[in-house]
This record gives sequence, structure tokens and C-alpha cells, in this order.
Amino acid sequence: MKKIAAIDIGLKRIGAALCLGESLVVPQEAILRKNRDQAARDVDTFLTTWNIDCLVVGLPKGGSSEAEMKRRIEHFVGLLRFSGEVVYQDEYGTSLEAKEMMQGTMRQKRDGRIDSIAAKVILERYLETLKGSHG
Repeated sequence: MKKIAAIDIGLKRIGAALCLGESLVVPQEAILRKNRDQAARDVDTFLTTWNIDCLVVGLPKGGSSEAEMKRRIEHFVGLLRFSGEVVYQDEYGTSLEAKEMMQGTMRQKRDGRIDSIAAKVILERYLETLKGSHG
């Protein structure tokens, strides 16, 4: 069973989630982003710590800044020392979905929890595509 993680790359925080076992997806502590190099190092540490084989990266499809965001995200992924498989997954609407999931549970603090829940949604979507492609 390969170990899969997902990241939701934002300008201030990077949400992170892990797939433990078949389909159990767990949001992790978000990575605060002071600068690109520090953030890339922190993501690398996260991936190494969990011995990740496959990294799913959220990519916003549609919208006016799609090309620019794609370029930035691919550039960031290029900074990683990660040598495993990298897969891009459409993250359209994941932040909204994450906010809806969080409603009523707590005030919308900017502690990165929403970012990591968005990463969890990205990872769950990716796992759904895998199920779909294997019949």
C-alpha cells in the first residue's frame, strides 16, 4: 500500500493531509509559509517523516488566475527534494467545502485548519478517481 499525502498550497499556509490505510484521510498541521525555501523545506520534512510515496497537489482549475496559479504551484513543487510520484488534482471549491465542514465547530480562525481540511478534500477526491479507474 503506497503512502499518499496531499498539500493545498496557499500564499500564507500550506494545508496538508495524509492517507493512512485504504481510505482514511487525516488532516495534518498546516505549514506556515514565511518564504518559499522555508516552506519547501518544511514540506520535504513532512514528506520524509511520513515516508510518502505519492504527493497529491491541489491545482485550481478554472477562474481568471488559473495559469498564474498553476505556474506558481509547479514552481513550488519544483523546489521540493521529493523524489516520489507527484500528481495534480483539481482543487476547485475545496476551500469552500472545507469552510462548510468547519461551520459550527469553531470560529474560523486562521490557524491553517481550513487549509488542511481543503488538503483532505483534495486527497479524498484523488482517491475517488483511483477507485473509478480500477473499476
